[in-house]
Amino acid sequence: MPSPQFPIKGRAAISDNAGSFVIEEIEVHPPAAGEVLVAIRASGVCHTDHDSLKWDGHYVLGHEGAGVVAAVGDGVSHVKLGDAVLLNWAIPCKTCFQCQEGNQNICERYNQVTANPPDHGAAHAGATLWRGQPVKRSFNIGTLSTHAVVRAEAVLPITVDIPFSSACIIGCGVMTGYGSVVNAARLVPGSSAVVLGTGGVGLNVIQGARISGAGKIIAIDVNQQRLDMAMRFGATHQILASRDDVGLMKAAEAVKQLCGGRGADYAFECTGVPALGAAPLAMVRSAGTAVQVSGIEQTIEIDMNLFEWDKVYINPLYGKCRPERDFPRLLELYDRGLLKLDEMVTRTYALDDLQQAFDDMLAGRNAKGVIVFE
Repeated sequence: MPSPQFPIKGRAAISDNAGSFVIEEIEVHPPAAGEVLVAIRASGVCHTDHDSLKWDGHYVLGHEGAGVVAAVGDGVSHVKLGDAVLLNWAIPCKTCFQCQEGNQNICERYNQVTANPPDHGAAHAGATLWRGQPVKRSFNIGTLSTHAVVRAEAVLPITVDIPFSSACIIGCGVMTGYGSVVNAARLVPGSSAVVLGTGGVGLNVIQGARISGAGKIIAIDVNQQRLDMAMRFGATHQILASRDDVGLMKAAEAVKQLCGGRGADYAFECTGVPALGAAPLAMVRSAGTAVQVSGIEQTIEIDMNLFEWDKVYINPLYGKCRPERDFPRLLELYDRGLLKLDEMVTRTYALDDLQQAFDDMLAGRNAKGVIVFE
């Protein structure tokens, strides 16, 4: 791959500060020391990307990406020109208190997850220009773009033969679902697990449970099409829930019947619906573990009786991801045929069809939609 001529004229989807986006030309400049320029080949489309349309200001959208290294700045040695790479949105500095504790997903320096993320982990201010002015990148990577200049810590090599469209989704939904099971809940082989919501993240919770050796995996959703997908990804049982089932209490009774009357060992909430934030507690047995996977941030009310007795409720971010440990593991599982990624990409789109990709995602038509770049 030849070195590019700068500045590069590229294209990107950029939030318009009015709840929507525009697709326009950007100007990309060379990476500075400790930075990498990635020519994006594919970007996953996530609910968080749609939510970011509401952030204050303008952002290059996207945070699930894979591509090819087009240039490296001084001091970068772990990747080189032409390497196929994944991008990781939870950038670790590796020196702060949390990184030293092994909690790279909640790095205190670079990964401050707020409604309007700061740019502490961003590339230099002039790396990307839009309408002649520097523009921020969503989660400091902005993958819905032909090119991205990012910190070197955000870039990891792809070590197996995998399509970019399948690789890109590792960097959020796959990692969040799989990691919530393996790194956060540490599911015990032979145990039972309930998954509430079987969209992209929920399907990867199911995969994590299957790979971990769960004996029973119960999928719950209001969408039969999604339940059918759940069975293909490893669920052993399904419950079609009613939208009128407040707190999914009726579904919880069905779970208990499937689990010997006492509830499941683990339950994972993947719906993103605030009213269901406490629902996994109703699904687990005493001393079971409830996991809030979807990132609910609203204030909710919880009946403390749901905690009886000795139940544990955890709220991990991004599956407690440590990218240098977890991404190679996920790629190896894919290479061995254990982690289904190709099958998860329901449809691919051109960048100009991003609105259709959002519409299909919100309608629940896809396990995962992906934007691909020529």
